[in-house]
Amino acid sequence: MPRTSPFLAACLAGFALGGFFDGILLHQVLQWHHFLSLVPGEAWQTQRAQILADGLFHIATYLLTLLSLWLLWRARTGLAAVGGRLIVGAALLGFAIWQFSDVVLFHWIVGIHRIRVDVPNPLLWDLGWLVVTGVPPLLLGAWLFRRRGPGMRGPAAAFGLSLLLLAAAPVAAMPAPGSLSAVMFRSEIGPVEAAVAVLQAGGRVVSVSVEGGIVVADLTEANSFALYRAGALLVGRSALTAGCLAWSRPAPSGAAGPRSPI
Repeated sequence: MPRTSPFLAACLAGFALGGFFDGILLHQVLQWHHFLSLVPGEAWQTQRAQILADGLFHIATYLLTLLSLWLLWRARTGLAAVGGRLIVGAALLGFAIWQFSDVVLFHWIVGIHRIRVDVPNPLLWDLGWLVVTGVPPLLLGAWLFRRRGPGMRGPAAAFGLSLLLLAAAPVAAMPAPGSLSAVMFRSEIGPVEAAVAVLQAGGRVVSVSVEGGIVVADLTEANSFALYRAGALLVGRSALTAGCLAWSRPAPSGAAGPRSPI
């Protein structure tokens, strides 16, 4: 009797992958929304609040990843019995569950963001996102789950799923030559002081948030430890980090929280 259900472990792993997929693609690459893009109130619509919320979202995804890896390890004695189709099918179902729960809970019920916040009809984008990223893995996962039997071995499928999870974080943080980075400082550090700290650490300042504490810079020759000693909370040396810390495109008239680029 396995100590942990292989189905539950694989499903949670797929759920975590769904979080990585959304965070990297929608927050960082496409920059279609922040996690709290549509939360009303001036305090919530500052760059610092939006960036910190995105950061907490990513931390939660990492915690889900660690939990799913731990559950897969605990379920290792039962992997051979269930087969690889169940593992892959459960992961696909977990990925689909993430997409549907995100859209239904956070987009429609709570209303803190949409797939795109800068379009006249965000509902169409929500539905289109589900059709593209939610329905196919749901149908494929259900089909694989029903077709239990000979196929890929359970331990091999679980190992591949674990490798995919372990690769998600470093791939997202892989630096690119000539890419810009973002540095977030403590709230009491103003824009001038933050820019000076980056220059003294060997970086080249590209832009500074007027709200203070957020600097986009070329850190190719910079000393990250010097930045942390100067009060930095986050130093992102990634092609995607600057995108994650960039501001969403302005929302259309009538949408909550008008925004502007850094």
